[in-house]
Amino acid sequence: MNLTVIDHPLTRHYLTVLRDRRTDPQQFRAAAKGLTYTLVFEATRRLPLEQFDIDTPMETTTGYRIDNVVIVPVLRAGLGMLDAVLEMIPDVKVGFAGVARDEGTARPQEYYSKLPDLSDTSVLICEPMLATGGSLSWAADKVKSSGANDITALCVVTAPDGVKRMYEDHPDVRIITAAHDRELNDDYYIVPGLGDMGDRLFGTL
Repeated sequence: MNLTVIDHPLTRHYLTVLRDRRTDPQQFRAAAKGLTYTLVFEATRRLPLEQFDIDTPMETTTGYRIDNVVIVPVLRAGLGMLDAVLEMIPDVKVGFAGVARDEGTARPQEYYSKLPDLSDTSVLICEPMLATGGSLSWAADKVKSSGANDITALCVVTAPDGVKRMYEDHPDVRIITAAHDRELNDDYYIVPGLGDMGDRLFGTL
């Protein structure tokens, strides 16, 4: 199964801030950004590098750069991860996948999609909460239909149901997460989780 849980002190620290119900939106956004940095380090471990010559003050040597990376945040919670990725990989394209959850069925409802041509790119999908897996599976379908075949999902928290769904629908998609939590409750929220990430990011509780 392509699931990697990050075990790093900084990841644990930022995740604790996100889980705490007392964390206000400003602190929550800062912690989400900090945690995303740690996810990006792991997610980019296998990205291809382009080699080229550069001149140091002493001599010519070989340099490396990351190329052909596309970030696709799943709206709206994925926006909380976008800035961190852009700061770490500035020369990227950004696509958007807008999906809302039907609160009764937990099924994804598409409302917006804007993607570049994803052929020969490495795609990072930012989907913080992998609960039932419906939204991430839908987003993976979308990016694949635009030509992507190298896809990594960045998640803050995952649940067994969502991971199972992704393994069934998209076993080739790598999942990088800060925590793999216990279960979903009757309202399809991850437990212990951190609540509704979009609401907590933007203060719409």
